[in-house]
This record gives sequence, C-alpha cells and structure tokens, in this order.
Amino acid sequence: MEGSRIIMRFPPSFLDEIRARLPVSEVVGKRVQLKKQGREWRGLSPFNPEKTPSFYVNDQKGFYHCFSSGKHGDQFDFLMEAEGLPFPEAVERLASMAGLPMPVQSREEEVRESRRKSLYEVMDLATKYFEAMLQSRGGAKGRGYLADRGLGAATQQRFRLGYALPERFALKEALGARGVSIEDMVETGLLVSAEDISIPYDRFRDRVMFPITDLRGRVVAFGGRALEKDVSAKYLNSPETSLFHKGSLLYNGFNARASAHKGAPVIAVEGYVDVIALVEAGFPGAVAPLGTALTEEQLALLWKMAPEPLLLFDGDKAGRRAAWRALDLALPHLKPGVSLSFGMLPEGQDPDDLVRAGGREAVESVLAQAQPLADVLWARELESASVDTPERRAALEARIGEIVRVIGDETVRKHYRVELMERFRRLFISAPQQGVQSRRDSGGGNGRFDSRGGRRQPFGRGSGRPAPGAAGEGMRRSALVRGAAAELPRNEALLLFAVMNHPWLLDQFAEELADMPLQNREAAQLRRALLDIHMEGEGEDAQALVARLETAGLGALAARLRQLAVARHDWPAFADAARADVELWWGQRLVLHRRTHALSKDLKEAEKRLAEEPTDMNWARFLDIQRQLAALDGTEALVEGFGAASGRPARSM
Repeated sequence: MEGSRIIMRFPPSFLDEIRARLPVSEVVGKRVQLKKQGREWRGLSPFNPEKTPSFYVNDQKGFYHCFSSGKHGDQFDFLMEAEGLPFPEAVERLASMAGLPMPVQSREEEVRESRRKSLYEVMDLATKYFEAMLQSRGGAKGRGYLADRGLGAATQQRFRLGYALPERFALKEALGARGVSIEDMVETGLLVSAEDISIPYDRFRDRVMFPITDLRGRVVAFGGRALEKDVSAKYLNSPETSLFHKGSLLYNGFNARASAHKGAPVIAVEGYVDVIALVEAGFPGAVAPLGTALTEEQLALLWKMAPEPLLLFDGDKAGRRAAWRALDLALPHLKPGVSLSFGMLPEGQDPDDLVRAGGREAVESVLAQAQPLADVLWARELESASVDTPERRAALEARIGEIVRVIGDETVRKHYRVELMERFRRLFISAPQQGVQSRRDSGGGNGRFDSRGGRRQPFGRGSGRPAPGAAGEGMRRSALVRGAAAELPRNEALLLFAVMNHPWLLDQFAEELADMPLQNREAAQLRRALLDIHMEGEGEDAQALVARLETAGLGALAARLRQLAVARHDWPAFADAARADVELWWGQRLVLHRRTHALSKDLKEAEKRLAEEPTDMNWARFLDIQRQLAALDGTEALVEGFGAASGRPARSM
C-alpha cells in the first residue's frame, strides 16, 4: 500500500529527473569527504568508524557501496540511511537541491497543499508569539514555573517554550494584527469556536506552552500546562486538526529520530517535562505520547527509530498498568529483532525528579535494570496467578497459550511458546507443599521475581528443609541418577536384553534403538554391536546373535544383562514371550526409559539451581522431580489385555 502511494505521488520520470540532475557523489559529498579514484570516488564509511576507506561512489552506475556495512543504494537511499529520513522527505530534499518543483496530482491537491502551508505558517507565528510572551514582563509567572523545574533560558530556547497570557483574546488579537484570519486560527485549534459560542476565544490561557512538531520539525500543535491549581485540566493539548493527529505523533519525535539514527537510545516517558529533563541530561532520544496512552501508530514510530525502544514508567501501580497496556499493544506486532524493553522508576519519582536528584548517573542506573518484554509479561502473569492447585496451574497454562496466540509473527510466536512454557515448567509446584505459599497468601505481586520467574525467598531457619548440599548428596546416592558409572541402569539393560532375545525387534525399532539415550558406555557399545549385526543381515535368531556378540568380545556383558532381568517381573524380555506382548512391552518400556532419562537431567539441573539459589521455588521443583522419578522407578506396563497372548493373566488399568 505505501509503495503504491509513493509511486502515485512521485512518478518514475520525476525520480529519474532528480537522479539526472544530482550525481550520487554530489549528494554523498555533503556528508562524506570523497577523493577521486579512477572512475569512482572513495571515502571513509559514514555508517561505521574505520581508518581505511571502504566506501565507494560510482556516478556512471548511479550508486554507492559501503563494504564495511554492506549498505548499497542511490541518492534517495543515502539520505534515508544517513539521516533517517522517510522516502517522501528524501525526495523533497533532493528535489529542492535539484531545483525541481514537487509534482502536484490535481488542482484540488494543490489547493490543499497551499492551505496546509499557510496553516503551518500560522502555527509558527503562534509559537513565536508564545515565546515572546514568556520572556516579557507578563511571562514572569511562566518563567518562575520553569525555573522551579530546572528549565533555564537555554532549555526554553532549545524547545521553543512559551507562555499564554491569562487574557481571553490575547493571541487572537496578536495574530489578527499579523493578518491571520479567524478561520485559520480556529482550524489550527488556537481558538475555541462552536455554534453556541458567539465570539471565538483563545484556547490556551495562563499556561506554559510546549510546541509539538511533526516528523519534519514543523509545529502542528501545542500542549499547555496550567499554572493555577483549581484548573480542571492540568495539561491541555490542541484538538485534532488537519495538521495534528495526536495518536500518530510523539513529543520530541523529530529530534529523537535524528538522534536515534546516530545511536542514541530511544526512551518513551509520560510527560513533556520528563522528555526535556532526559534530553538535557544527555538522552536526546527521549519522547512522550501526547497526553494519551501509547497508540499503535506511536509504537510503529518508536520501532522506526529503534528495534527495541525502552518504555520508562513510574514505579507505582499506575505505572505498572501503563506498562502492561503497552505490552498488550506490542504483542501482536512483535517481529524477529523487534520488541520493547521496560524500565521502572523508583516509586514516587518521575524522570524529571530522577534527573534533578541524581543526574545522568541516576538515569543510567534505572536504564541498566530495564527488563525485556518476555520478563515483564511473565511477571505480570505471576502477579495475578495462583499455582497451588492443579486446576490453577492449568488455568495459568491456558492463559500462556492465549497470550502466545496473539503474536502475529510465526517465528516469534514459536520462541515465546517455548520460553513461556519452559518458565511454567520451572515454576511447577506439586501442592500441597509445606513452606510454599500461594501468591494470594504472600501478598500478591509485591514480591520480587528472579529472571526465571520465581519469587526470591531465602530459606528460613527451622523450615524443615535440608540444606542444598544435603539434598544434593542424597540425590547423588539415589540409584535413579547414579546411572551407569558403576552399573547398568535397569531400563537400558532390559531393553537391550529384550533385543538379544527377540532380534526381530530391530526390523521395527532399529531407529528408535539408535536414538535411545544411554548413560552407560558398555550399553552404548552393545547397542552399536546389535545395530551393526542387524545391518549386516546376520543374527536373525537369538542364538546366532549371542554367538556374534561373544565373537565381538561382548559375551560377558550379555551375561550380566541376563542377571539383571527378573523373569517374574520382566517376562516380556525373555525368549518365550509372545510377539504381540513383546512389541507392546518394548514400546512402552522405551517411553518409560526416555521419560526417566529426561527427568534425571532435570533433577541434576534442579540440584544445581538449588545450590546456586536456595529459594522455596527451587526446593519445590527439586522435590517434585524426585517424586516423579520415584514414581517411574520400577513401573510396569499395565494395559488391558496385556499378557493374554503369552497365556498370562490379563491386567487392567
């Protein structure tokens, strides 16, 4: 859609005329010192710092190429890359340099464009008037307010701050004397007019004025800060006009865009004075919505400036709610490499307070603690969730699924699903648990969460829980995770023993056997031999297979496997079991083995986390995995009809 609009507004013949009049070297040469080298020009890259020139311009071919950054393009691309301009602005800039008038599609469009230009002039006149009033005798009140906020004369001039006198018709009369019509003042929102208002009057009175510019630096609206406490609206913005759409612009957006292109971080805050304070403290990429919550259009603007802008909110409940609204707004639009980060201010402070109290260092400290969107999302869900029963855990899991489905990009959606479900897994607590409180009992969301979503709660004395070292020692002594350093794990032994007695299993399950996780080196060696014999087409019966294993020096290991199998419990692994029973048993035993192996790895990780951070959450996770492993140890297949084929009593679930 955007591309088609660009083509309609800028015909190819017009763009070609610009290219013909302006060689690439002339456009680039205004920013890069070029030296002639044969048919090309060469210079240092404007995109990356370098000592050896790697930037080339070829006027005959009509392009530049930067070997250090890989950037390549024509005159328009260069302005867009070097100055961060959108395509229409790059065209207008180059057309002016080339002395070409901009194309007009129709007489109506020409009239509208001329009308807009005159309205921009009206807004500029109003800005100059407010600036003059601030510095006049009548502006002492406004200067006093700004001085109290630490905004001196240089800052006032930099941001073109002004003051609206208390009189009802002051601006109206001043602009009228300059030839501005009442109609233009009404259309730009400077005057209030309605059917029930006989005489239009000034919209802004007794207010400090903050000019709002569009992305080309033209004043299109104002924000006025009241100086009296009993005024109904502390901040008053211009209404929607033909120049101003508050949901599509950001305060300081014009200057922030240029600064962001030079590497400044993009920081979105809530108020105009907050933006000015941050800029003055050395953060020129600061912006703010225009008196409303962040909109999708404003979010898109932020992403045009930086792939991961930072939203800085107050540290109170209102600030958290604002952060969560922004989070929900962003989720459907996340893309690879495009997201948000969130910073929270100390409670009771806004950015202006922070700067005045601690300067740039205080701001940098807050920014350094900013969290990625995924962390803030997880913290929000935990704050409102209770996980002390299976039903409540299921509700949280369902909520995670709902959140993930909102994300539009398939790749990002996949990674969020994996990330959030992994955090959910780590949080999993079997209830009831001593010492593990529900969020309702522990004060809702007032606790602090670690990077994995757990609440930071140190172990207390007399809690009845062993120290991490003791728990770890017990775990290491367990046969469940001792593994095969000293002996063959039971599941591994039984599965291999069954293959020895039933070589035909390899016809169906060779790939499963090859992929089966093994802890014991001898077991892995035996598996390799079994697969090799199968691939060679030998060992079709058990006796031939065992003979081949003995030839390979594995006869002793095969004998050890027989000793581990118990005929009464492990009968499907023995040679006299019916084929149907063996197939069913072997498949289920393989699933059980994989589950045990995965839990053993989880247990080792849980022990490590518990040693590093002995929280209730980590302790509960450790115990839960131990219980799951204990439940699996010695489990037998209990399936309806199992054993009937071998003449054994049927079992049921």
